[in-house]
Amino acid sequence: MMLPRKREVPPPLVRELAVDGIPVTVTCRVLTFTRAPYYRWLARAVTEAELAWAYRANALFDAHRDDPEFGYRYLHDEATEAGAAMSQRTAWVICSQHGWWSTFGKRRSARPRPGPPVHDDRLAIGDESGRVRHDFTSAAAPNRVRLTDITEHWTGEGKLYLCAIKDACSGRIVGYSIDSRMTSNLAVTALNSAAARRAADGVDVAGCIVHSDRGSQISKPPIRPPSTAPPARRVHGPGRRLR
Repeated sequence: MMLPRKREVPPPLVRELAVDGIPVTVTCRVLTFTRAPYYRWLARAVTEAELAWAYRANALFDAHRDDPEFGYRYLHDEATEAGAAMSQRTAWVICSQHGWWSTFGKRRSARPRPGPPVHDDRLAIGDESGRVRHDFTSAAAPNRVRLTDITEHWTGEGKLYLCAIKDACSGRIVGYSIDSRMTSNLAVTALNSAAARRAADGVDVAGCIVHSDRGSQISKPPIRPPSTAPPARRVHGPGRRLR
């Protein structure tokens, strides 16, 4: 009588069950796994290649968390700038294994999950016909309503992105930031610059509304003024108040 051939056990599974109090012998006997590969894996030290792979995955995850609209090529550039050098092929393999896809990419499922609700637009009003319009009459005084957007410029060294904050009443640019990448930090720096300049002039911007489009660079991250501004004032994306 021939016994069924035993399979090799996934080492992490056996270790997790052992931590929960299930002996290794019992796990291998119930799942018809062999114990020798597990003990060899347990005695083997982590290789430099595995450690480098883990650091690269962490760098890609941090970039994907900050800018979920980026694909693996942009994530590769962000991770390389953070010090985790790798090829684009390696970045694609890691992103594919973990499912770190761009939010603007193709659907990955026949039943996609609904995303989070958009921010409330405090300048939107509805007319009698049901159409939504924007009311900027609250900008009768400075520091009440501000407008922001990101523009792209071509230079001799590549693209340059500018995010400006404009006061709707005076028409002045009260804050801006320039970068070679259109990331969320571009909008964060511009809003922090505007809040810091007003705070340095002794101007109270509590209740000011920042209006923009639904771009992910502005609507995604929670944006805070720098430490020089009063701690009670916070900026929360498009159409939100400075609290």
